[in-house]
Amino acid sequence: MGHPILNLVAQRIALGLLLLFLASGLIFIGTQILPGDVAQSILGQSATPEAVANLRKELGLNDPAYVRYFKWLSGVLQGDLGTALSNGKSIAEGISTRLKNTLFLASWAAALSVPLAVVLGLLAVQYRNRWPDKLISGISLASISLPEFFIGYLLIYFVSVQLGWFPSVAILNETMSLGEKLNAITLPVVVLTMVVLAHMMRMTRAAILNVMQSAYIETAELKGLNPFTVIRKHAFPNAIAPIVNVVMINLAYLVVGVVIVEVIFVYPGMGQYLVDHVSKRDVPVVQACALIFASVYISLNIIADIVSIVANPRLRHPK
Repeated sequence: MGHPILNLVAQRIALGLLLLFLASGLIFIGTQILPGDVAQSILGQSATPEAVANLRKELGLNDPAYVRYFKWLSGVLQGDLGTALSNGKSIAEGISTRLKNTLFLASWAAALSVPLAVVLGLLAVQYRNRWPDKLISGISLASISLPEFFIGYLLIYFVSVQLGWFPSVAILNETMSLGEKLNAITLPVVVLTMVVLAHMMRMTRAAILNVMQSAYIETAELKGLNPFTVIRKHAFPNAIAPIVNVVMINLAYLVVGVVIVEVIFVYPGMGQYLVDHVSKRDVPVVQACALIFASVYISLNIIADIVSIVANPRLRHPK
């Protein structure tokens, strides 16, 4: 038997790999049961049955489903995501720039939302059950109740169309400076921040309030320490594990759940790329995008579990 932390970390990683394997199977099955014929969709309705049959044979669509699945999975494990049916180009090359753009958008949204959520959570605890706490909670509940597309269209109308402060279309290119890119993604970043901020703030508040019931917090208060110092130095560090969990889940959402936001702002990211190829019924691209999204989501959740394990003092110092 090894150290408890190493055992638990190994179990989480093994579980993550198993989940990813199961997710790949579900993704493949989901794309195979879509209505319509891929070969017919590529050639068009005017194609002859002979041409459709030849293309199906060329694409390997006549092979049994399990053969096609393991052939696809083998290619993925070797770094080959396949070739797009719509344009004949490498999917990996098409996705690389799009994935970079999505991570760029998600990272700036995280850089804004995570510190803001922690600060607001600390303030809510400091002034709990008073008007600042009620105001913060009320605004967060209002923002989390509105869907992304509604917030996005409101911002486009008022901030972009009426005030003209920021562009309504978030288009990026390699020639733009960092300032120009940040100006272009301001509205999508604001939408994503509003969507995830409320959940992180409320969980931060709840985690810290739970720790505030501990005996050592009461001891610190009896020593006459400043209330905010007690929260910041004693309660917050011991509430890190649940806070990290909710932060990681929301970071996963920022990467995986950007599809709607990217479509609204015509942002050249993974979400827009996925939607474009779903409409073309380009199955290999849809499979590759879905697998990348699943990998990101599962990986961030595993990281959250590992951080929680490492942050647990009873596991770090077993008797």
